[in-house]
Amino acid sequence: MARRRSAYMFSDYRKPHHLRRFLVTLLVVLAVATAGVLSVNLMLRQQVVLERVGVTVTNLPADLEQWTILHFSDLHGQQLGTRQSAIRQAISGLNVSSIVMTGDMIGPEGDVEPLLDLVALLPSDKPKLLVLGDEDPDYLDPTAHASISPKADWAVKLEEAGVTILDEPVLFTRGSKGTARIWFVPEELYSLDLDGLESTWQARLNRLNGLPGLSADEAAEKRVAEYQVARVGRIRESIAQMKATDIQIVLTHVPMTREFMSTLNEWSGRNTVFSLRQASLLLAGHYCGGQWRLPGKGAIYVPELGWWPEDSLLQGMDYLNGVPQYISPGLAASGFYPRQPGRFMNQPAVTLITLSARMQ
Repeated sequence: MARRRSAYMFSDYRKPHHLRRFLVTLLVVLAVATAGVLSVNLMLRQQVVLERVGVTVTNLPADLEQWTILHFSDLHGQQLGTRQSAIRQAISGLNVSSIVMTGDMIGPEGDVEPLLDLVALLPSDKPKLLVLGDEDPDYLDPTAHASISPKADWAVKLEEAGVTILDEPVLFTRGSKGTARIWFVPEELYSLDLDGLESTWQARLNRLNGLPGLSADEAAEKRVAEYQVARVGRIRESIAQMKATDIQIVLTHVPMTREFMSTLNEWSGRNTVFSLRQASLLLAGHYCGGQWRLPGKGAIYVPELGWWPEDSLLQGMDYLNGVPQYISPGLAASGFYPRQPGRFMNQPAVTLITLSARMQ
């Protein structure tokens, strides 16, 4: 008698077949979704957006009304399109009064060519000011190099292109009598011990002057010491010239915090002209908007700030003790995020800031 085949004999083998089909479908869906997200992210990274921000400065002189500041940050020596074509599209046709760059604009090895390509897009007759960031190389070179300048070769190239590396206050005036005055100041000067800095570099200069002869490196070190001593003198002269009615625009790479600003204000008297209390605007960069972002949620993780930090700490406008601070979203990706290579869902941006005495 033939043995009957059980209707359920192969039922356990059918389930893996359905499971495999489900898993294959799931993988296809995930692959398509991932490809879509990556395509969107690639498109975002290749298009630079121009943000427009108005800042109210109640004591702004009439001759400085509508003063504009084109603000760049965090290029990191990278190209955004051929010879910065993506940046060119974002800033084409703008009428600006000044251009500032708040750090990490140069490649880590002193690769300045991408920044020079950006500078070539800018109006030659407008001031271009740069403060250095934590990933930028030092602009002073105390070793023998290609030129006899105390500055590194890449810094010399930038200056030849019309960029001022801002290590002391710079003043611009407007009006028939030059009474409308606006200063651009690197933030570090508000806490700098000028006496200590001068003493240190003067002692080094005295030692080098006392040597019977100088090697090439010692001669380069002497040029740096001379530069630093002279710089302290120029900083003192600038501070002495400042008036309570002057506008102070402060440039920093790393954004300031309320705690640090309060500490600096405690060190200075309430009537001190050269003080962060007198600042009209702080401009910063550094965070690149958090580098990796999720739409509707913001930055995923930022070293030192943790998971899902407040966006006001990373980009955009906020107020510190009544002083507005604008943090640039930046242009490229930072090594500050070692586990987050590249920008993710985070469009590069430059900002046009307009000053006005009227409410914005």
